[in-house]
Amino acid sequence: MWAFLASECFFFGSLITTYFAFRGQSTSGPIPEDVFDIGFTSLSSFVLLMSSLTMVLAVSAAKRGDMSRTKAWLAATAAFGAVFIGGQIYEFTTFIAENLHIQTNLFGSSFFLLTGFHGAHVTVGILMLLTTIMIINTGYLTAEDSESIETIGLYWHFVDVVWIVIFTVVYLIPQ
Repeated sequence: MWAFLASECFFFGSLITTYFAFRGQSTSGPIPEDVFDIGFTSLSSFVLLMSSLTMVLAVSAAKRGDMSRTKAWLAATAAFGAVFIGGQIYEFTTFIAENLHIQTNLFGSSFFLLTGFHGAHVTVGILMLLTTIMIINTGYLTAEDSESIETIGLYWHFVDVVWIVIFTVVYLIPQ
């Protein structure tokens, strides 16, 4: 998992660098100031960050051998992730309605690529969480296997940390 996450650092690093390279170079709108709703995205970001707390609680419960609470915390983590993805879908839909598409300008291209790939990673994480719950239900994953849940937690925390960087770079640092 550590090797995979290291490769993901390079992947997201290149996408963030691309966003930085192209920021402010769009000659036609819409531009970030035209479409961003910092309050909404801040709330969505808070929800994703809360999912890190529930993931920590899931790992802790697994280490204690409390698989019932582990499943509950994994479900809460997946739910928070789903709310974040719902927010991202809403934001994308709003931007498209305001005539910002991936092909509109450099901002649109780099924004949708960066945030879309992050959303895809969160979606994969949600699927991992839900699959883990199903495996626990079958009895194949027990308290002795808490390391597996910890590994999924590493991935989940990674996508949360990446979002903090993306949110800061894209939404908070002015052009």
